[in-house]
Amino acid sequence: MPKFAYAAIDPTGGAVEGITKAETIGDARQNLMAQNLFPTKLTEHKGALQFELTKEKVKKKELMHFTRQLAVFVKAGIPITDALETIGDETEDVALRRTLSAMVEDLRNGGRLSASARKHPEAFPIYYMGILESAELTGRLDTTLESLAGYIEREVETRAKVVSALSYPGVVMVMAFFTVCVLAGYVLPQFKPLFAELHADLPLPTRMLLFVADLFTVLWYIPTSVFLAFIAGVLWLTKTAKGRIARDKLVLKIPIISGIVEYSILERFCRILGAMIRAGVPLPEGLKTTTESTSNTVYKARLEEAQAIMLEGGGFARPLADTGLFPGAAKQMFKVGEETGTLDDQLEVASLYFDRELESRIKKFTTMFEPIMIVFVGLIVGFVAVALVSAMYGVLDNMKAQT
Repeated sequence: MPKFAYAAIDPTGGAVEGITKAETIGDARQNLMAQNLFPTKLTEHKGALQFELTKEKVKKKELMHFTRQLAVFVKAGIPITDALETIGDETEDVALRRTLSAMVEDLRNGGRLSASARKHPEAFPIYYMGILESAELTGRLDTTLESLAGYIEREVETRAKVVSALSYPGVVMVMAFFTVCVLAGYVLPQFKPLFAELHADLPLPTRMLLFVADLFTVLWYIPTSVFLAFIAGVLWLTKTAKGRIARDKLVLKIPIISGIVEYSILERFCRILGAMIRAGVPLPEGLKTTTESTSNTVYKARLEEAQAIMLEGGGFARPLADTGLFPGAAKQMFKVGEETGTLDDQLEVASLYFDRELESRIKKFTTMFEPIMIVFVGLIVGFVAVALVSAMYGVLDNMKAQT
C-alpha cells in the first residue's frame, strides 16, 4: 500500500508530522481528518530503495482532462488550491498526482499558478505555461483553460491519427519477418537432414531458404550482429543530436510518409501559435515558444531563421513564406491575418485546413498501403511454398532416377 508523508495541525494548534498508509492521496487526507488532523502538506513517500532517474511525464490525454476539469472549477468560483487538490485526489495518473500535490504547496506558499506550472516541465509543455501566464494577467483563466483543453484534445487526436497510420505497416512488416524467421529457423532445418540423405538436387528457391535457415542456426552470429547494429542505429538516431537531425531529414524524404509528417507539424504549429495569440501572448514570444515546441529539427531551424527576421522588422507572413515550409493557401492566410489584425483567427483556419489535409493524406496512405502489404506478404508465403513444393518434387525425381 502506498505511503504518504504529511505535515498537519492537531486540535490544539500544534504541528504534527508523520507517515500514513492509504490507497490514494485522497484517502490519506480523509484518514488524517478523521483523526482530527488538518493536513497542510501531503506528498507520496518513497523508501530508500525507491528512486527515479527521470520524472515520469504526464500523458497528453491526462493533461487534457486536467485542463478541462480545472476550467470547470475556476468557472464555478472554487479556489485554485481546492480545485488542484480535488483533481489530484481523483486522478489515477501517479505523475499528475505528484505534480498537482507540489503545485498546491507552491500556491499555499504564495506562488502563482503559472510559476508553479513552470517547475514541472514533465507535465506541462512550454506553450501551455506561456498561455497560462498570459491568462492570469488578463483575468480570462476559465475561458482560456477551456480553449486550451480543446487544443490539447485536437493534438491528441492528430497524434493518434499519425500513429495509427504508421503503426499498421510496422505491424505487418513485423509479422512478415516473424513468419520468415519461423519457417527458416525451425521448419526448414527439419527437412535439411532428409534432403542431405537423399542427395536431392534442390532448386534455387529451396537453396536460398536453406541458406537463410543456416543464418539462424549455424551462422547465428551474423543476424545477431545485424540486429545489434540496428539497435545501435536506432539509439543513435533518437538519443544523439546528429542522429536526430539525420532522422528528421530522412523522414522528410520518404514518399507519402513525409507528407503526413509535414502536415502534422504544420497543423500543430498553427494551432499552438493561434492559441497563444488568442490568449494574449505577444507574437514574438508566441513564435519563439511555438518554434521551441516543434519536434522536427529541420522545421525548427527554418522557423528560428524566420523568427530572427521577424524580430528585425521583417513582419510575420513574409519570413514564414520564405522558409518554404508552408503551402500557398497558408501563406495567404498569414498575410491576410497580419494585414487585418485577425492573425489568431487565420491561424485557427490554417490549422483546420492542415488537419483536413492530414486526414486526407492518412486515408490515402492506408488505402494504398494495404494492398501493397497484402501482395508483399503473399509473395513471401508463395516463395516459401514454392521452395518447399519444388524441393519435394526434386526428392521424388531423385528417387525415381535411383530406381
